[in-house]
Amino acid sequence: MVNLLRKDFIVLKSSLWIIPFYLAVFSIAFIPKSEMSMYLVGIYTAFGSIMLATMIDVKNHNHNFLVTLPISRKNVVQAKYLSTIFYTLFGVLSSFGIHYLVNMNFPGLHKPDFSVLDILVSIAMVLGLTSIYLPLFYALSKKGAGIINVVFLVALVILAQPFALLMNLASEEGMVTGQVIGIVTIGILLLFFGSYLLTVRLFAKKDL
Repeated sequence: MVNLLRKDFIVLKSSLWIIPFYLAVFSIAFIPKSEMSMYLVGIYTAFGSIMLATMIDVKNHNHNFLVTLPISRKNVVQAKYLSTIFYTLFGVLSSFGIHYLVNMNFPGLHKPDFSVLDILVSIAMVLGLTSIYLPLFYALSKKGAGIINVVFLVALVILAQPFALLMNLASEEGMVTGQVIGIVTIGILLLFFGSYLLTVRLFAKKDL
């Protein structure tokens, strides 16, 4: 399992510069203009990193090679889901760190103070998107990976503003309570685990 995780980062080695590039571009695009920039920068960076990793798998035919090794397809999927958690944490925590520095050095931007709850919301959003994305990726693989990425990118762009408005409304109406947070957290974790089980099933049946 550890070696499979290392594989993901090794194949990304020549493209790792793209991830901080995402972070920089999204920060420049959202921080001056959106109160919800902490969410948007973290989610876009994390999910962009996940899509980058999957596209490199397709480009290098990594799955075709991995299934010839003495490892189970279940382990291949497990490694991918674990690596997406790392990308998610990097994107979300990096966004939080950048916004913390912006609040200290550029108070004129009037960015709201962000909390641990905001970090958890961002992580939950990425895990929710990943739970839909990875089964589709493993089901369609190289035949549909490009289309899937385009669809998800368009969806993220279209849904960015409604999401920001929804978060503002929920905050103003006091809808974000401990009970709601608990229910949503359990729901996201169940969705993520269910997605993993579905992806294992799909990949096990795939002819490579």
